[in-house]
Amino acid sequence: MDLREIKTQRSIRNAFLQLRSEKPLERIRVKELAELAEISKGTFYLHYHDVYDLSEQLQNEVIENVMNSIDHPDAVLNNQPQFTNELFQAFLSHQNLIDILFSDSQESVLPSRIEQELRKLLLQKKPDAFQDPYISVSLTYHVYGGYFAFQEHRKKLGCNAAIQFICEISGRLSFQL
Repeated sequence: MDLREIKTQRSIRNAFLQLRSEKPLERIRVKELAELAEISKGTFYLHYHDVYDLSEQLQNEVIENVMNSIDHPDAVLNNQPQFTNELFQAFLSHQNLIDILFSDSQESVLPSRIEQELRKLLLQKKPDAFQDPYISVSLTYHVYGGYFAFQEHRKKLGCNAAIQFICEISGRLSFQL
C-alpha cells in the first residue's frame, strides 16, 4: 500500500470514528463520511462496500487486538479469575474504540465475537469440552455476564473496582476442564 492509500484509509477511518461517536451506525451516510474525510464517494467505495463493511473491519481489528492482549488465554480452562482479569484489562486498553464501535445496535457484537474466539481456542485445546453443557453455558455466562456487568458498573464503581468484583464472582463460578 502506498502512502496516499494509507492516508486515505486513515482519513476515512478517522471520519467514521468521529461520526460514529456522534450517532448510531444506521444513521451514518457515505456522503457525509466522504465529505468529512475530504474524499469522493467513489474513493470510499474503492476501499469499502458500505459503512457496515467499514464498521465490521474496525470491529474485527479491535476483537483481534483484545484477543492478542490476553497473555494467558489458556487460563479460561483452569483459572477463570486470572483469565477474566486479563480479558477486562484487554477491554480497558481498547475502551475508547469499544465505546464507539460497539454501542447502540452493535452492543452485543463484542461479547458474541469474543465468545466465538474463545470457543475456537477451547475446541483446539479440549475438543470434547462442549459436550458438557455446563462448560458451554459457563463460558457464555462468564463472557456475556462479565462484559455487561462491567459496562453497567464501570462508571459507578470505577473500572478497577468493577473488574475486581467481576473477577471475584468469576472465581466463585469457576469450572475446571
